[in-house]
Amino acid sequence: MASDKNPHEEMWRGLLTDPQSPLHADRMQFKLLPGSPRCKTCLFPLGGPLVSALSSKWGRKPSRKNPNFCNLCEEFIRTHPGGAEIDLSLLFADVRGSTSMAERMMPAEFASLMNRFFKASSDVLIGSDALVDKFVGDEIIGLFLPAIVADHPAAAVEAGRRLLSAIGHGEPGGPWLPIGIGVHSGTAYVGSVGNGLVADFTAMGDAVNVAARLASQAGPGELVVTEAAWTRGGPRHVPNSAHMLDLKGRASPIEVRVLRSDGIPPRS
Repeated sequence: MASDKNPHEEMWRGLLTDPQSPLHADRMQFKLLPGSPRCKTCLFPLGGPLVSALSSKWGRKPSRKNPNFCNLCEEFIRTHPGGAEIDLSLLFADVRGSTSMAERMMPAEFASLMNRFFKASSDVLIGSDALVDKFVGDEIIGLFLPAIVADHPAAAVEAGRRLLSAIGHGEPGGPWLPIGIGVHSGTAYVGSVGNGLVADFTAMGDAVNVAARLASQAGPGELVVTEAAWTRGGPRHVPNSAHMLDLKGRASPIEVRVLRSDGIPPRS
């Protein structure tokens, strides 16, 4: 039941978990349209040669208040504060050694490399039906919502494997950028956060922290998956190794599976 502090809770729950929700329908429709960048939530193209024609047809255009959204999604998120606790899967991908890399490169060269990473990873995540939450420094975050992809743990694990491949991990020449990935399934608060003037769509809670810390501990070319996600969506035919991993801020170790881009289980 919705509370006075979160009057839109049930609306958000349905939007995020019901496969028949408008969020799912919009994304399936708009991801087929050409153009880039795209609205963070509905995937409507916000750029490209056809953006004017598409905007006229659909009544959507880049938001003046938040460039990450189309005007309709930005208004909806801003005028419907709140969210809901839902079961979902999260993927964090982190560039390894980015600090030393930035020291060795010219600023423009480093920025170009990061943009290439964000473009490649966004393509993989959107193609895997994830919602790209945000880019933070040298990290990208993907949310796998039950309204968009029913078997979200399996989708998140497979997206992690595809992302390692897209960056070149497992290739004879090696990756063009070393990354590590963390995947976790659990409960998080997802919805609109802001102050009424500016709002964003994001996920918060312990499950988010767990996924972030997995990525920070993953070595180059490694995909670290919690047992909570693995038991629900891990590919049994893929070589992996089980570990107990200490995560910062947690009282006890967490059980994980580690997959390497070369398909060989890491040594214990």
